[in-house]
Amino acid sequence: MRILFIGDIFARWGRKIVKERLNAIKEEHRIDFCIANGENAAGGKGISKAVAKELYDAGVEAITLGNHAWDNNDVLTFIDSDPRMVRAYNFPPETPGSGWTSIESNSGRRVVVAQLCCRLFMTAVDCPFRGADRMLDEIGGERIVIVDVHGEATSEKMALGWRLNGRVSAVVGTHTHIPTADERILPGGTAYITDAGMTGAYDSIIGMDIETSLKRFETGMKIPFRVSKRNLRISAVVIEVDENTGRAQSIERLLDPPNLSEVQE
Repeated sequence: MRILFIGDIFARWGRKIVKERLNAIKEEHRIDFCIANGENAAGGKGISKAVAKELYDAGVEAITLGNHAWDNNDVLTFIDSDPRMVRAYNFPPETPGSGWTSIESNSGRRVVVAQLCCRLFMTAVDCPFRGADRMLDEIGGERIVIVDVHGEATSEKMALGWRLNGRVSAVVGTHTHIPTADERILPGGTAYITDAGMTGAYDSIIGMDIETSLKRFETGMKIPFRVSKRNLRISAVVIEVDENTGRAQSIERLLDPPNLSEVQE
C-alpha cells in the first residue's frame, strides 16, 4: 500500500494547490490512501466544515489537526460526527472529536490514522508518551497505523518516533511548516520523518507574507499577518507499507511541483 501524507495545508492557497495537483500526484505515485494535516486550512487558523469538505472532495481521505484545532469555532459543530478527522489523542478526554480513526482504503485495507501532540514549547497537554501506549491499546491489532506527531521540538518528535518504533507503520511530524531531510525506516519497520513541511506558499515565512513577517520581527509589534500566495507547493511524503505486516518498506519526500523556480503572484 502506498500512502501520501500531506504536510500542513495553509489557508486557501494551500487548498488551491491541493485541488490542482492532488489527483495527478495520486496517479503518478500510485497512491492508495491520502492523509493531510488541515489544522490551518481555513484562513491559516483552524478548519471549518466547508473547508474539510473541500479537502475531501479534492481527494484527501483523512484529516489530522493539532494545537490550532479549535481556532475556528465551526469545527465544534461537526468534528464529533466526522469519522475521517482526528485531533490529538492526548488532548483532555472531554475534548470533542477522536484521537484516532480507522478508514477503509481504496485497496480494501483499513488504515488507522492517529495523532499525538507534543509538549515542548507547546500548549500543555497530557503526556504524549503515555498517551501513545494507551492509544495503541485501544487500536488493538490493526496492522497499518499512521501517527501524526504534532510538535515544535525535533528531539521530542524523534523520541516519540523511537517510542513507537516497531509498533506503528509510520510516524510523520507536523507543525513547524519546514520539511526535514531525515526520512528513514527505523529498525522495527516504522517510517519516520521529523516534519513533512507545509503546503501553500513556498516563498513565504511559514505561509505568511514575507514583508509583513519581517516587520513583526524587526519591530516587535503585533502587525496583522497576511497569508502569502507566492510559489505554491505541496510538501508531503510517500510511504510504502506492507499490507500484511504493517511494516514500512520506504519513505520518500515529495515537493510538488518540483521545478517551480519563477515566483508566482
